[in-house]
Amino acid sequence: MTVRRSLTLLTGCTALVVAVTSTPASAAGAHDVLPPRDGWASADGGTTGGAGADPAHTYTVTTWEELRAALADDAGAPRIIKVKGTLNATAAGCAAFEADGYDFDRYLADYDPAVWGRDTPVSGAQEDLRAASATRQGAAIKAYVPADTTIVGVGRNAGIVGGSLQIQGVDNVVVRGLTLESPLDCFPQWDPTDGDRGAWNSEYDSMVVHGSTHVWVDHNTFTDGEHPDSSLPSYYGELYQQHDGELDVVRGADLVTASWNVFADHDKTLMIGNSDSAGATDRGKLRVTLHHNVFRDIVERAPRVRFGQVDAYNNHYVVPAGGYQYSFGIGLESQLVAQKNAFTLPDGVSAAKILKKWKEAPVTADGNYVNGKRVDLIAVHNAEMPEETLQSGAGWTPSLRTRVDDPRGLPGLLARHAGAGKRS
Repeated sequence: MTVRRSLTLLTGCTALVVAVTSTPASAAGAHDVLPPRDGWASADGGTTGGAGADPAHTYTVTTWEELRAALADDAGAPRIIKVKGTLNATAAGCAAFEADGYDFDRYLADYDPAVWGRDTPVSGAQEDLRAASATRQGAAIKAYVPADTTIVGVGRNAGIVGGSLQIQGVDNVVVRGLTLESPLDCFPQWDPTDGDRGAWNSEYDSMVVHGSTHVWVDHNTFTDGEHPDSSLPSYYGELYQQHDGELDVVRGADLVTASWNVFADHDKTLMIGNSDSAGATDRGKLRVTLHHNVFRDIVERAPRVRFGQVDAYNNHYVVPAGGYQYSFGIGLESQLVAQKNAFTLPDGVSAAKILKKWKEAPVTADGNYVNGKRVDLIAVHNAEMPEETLQSGAGWTPSLRTRVDDPRGLPGLLARHAGAGKRS
């Protein structure tokens, strides 16, 4: 039996009535529970999300407003949320978030480096109004996921455009089967002091795991969709960057498995640990497994790691012909194990660029294949970049792996089975 439930959300003084469909809990299926020994999220009790949710807490949503209502309804109860179709968090457009008096042309005129200079962060009326506008957008596009929740796409066309899933301070969350088009920041901030020429800095990741534990991110597609960086304008001679990350795991988050996803068409893709100064929060945590993911045409951070014990195996990296920086970023006190991955590099891009040293930390990188041939990534990096020599041996051995495939077969295997709407 299908039950229609009406939820009332208050926005300002206006009541928004949202209809959310409840369906039997069996619809989610056993495949939405993380198998035993499948990466770090399977440790210490495992990850089940909303498994066992009763019919009253099993929903089918077709709009962004319905999703946020289902997430907020009856906090504390396990829930399963089935996403049907594409949910658009910014359907009303950027103008809907603008604070009264904000004028982008005025902003550009006020903070033009020829007028403002490059030595002082921007301030004043238009910067205050930009910040107020950004606050409005953030409130509209962030959806906070409670503990014991499964969000799962229905069919091949389920997804979210312009929204940011916030998994903050909770335990036991599953997100599967969604195409997540990166939020487009309507109000990036100009920072004239960022680098030699200044830079536009944006907010909003497609998904943030912040201080949470037991999170499984599986069979999703992360993409910039209709708004790749190549489509964005430039101002003051710098790219008007409206994207942040695709997936961030930060602020003491722990026990995360990301599997069978596609990360595509992005710059700063996946960050594990957001600051060198966060050691008090992050040491002993940020344990993350990345396996059977595709990283296609991304520039950097696949991932960049600080502090955490990260197991990255059986992923396929399809490197773009232009703009590539690195795949694995070795950061402060990181313990990255990168094994049995496949890399497809274009002519002119050396395997030495796959690893990037940010801070002194040991790394294990063996059994990896580049264009079908086995390559010692550390040896080739150190030979070509002696100024940033890497230490071999991360100091731990991953044991939470359910299957390890021959890297030479990964391109075909993952093309068939990774991403939203597919099954492994």
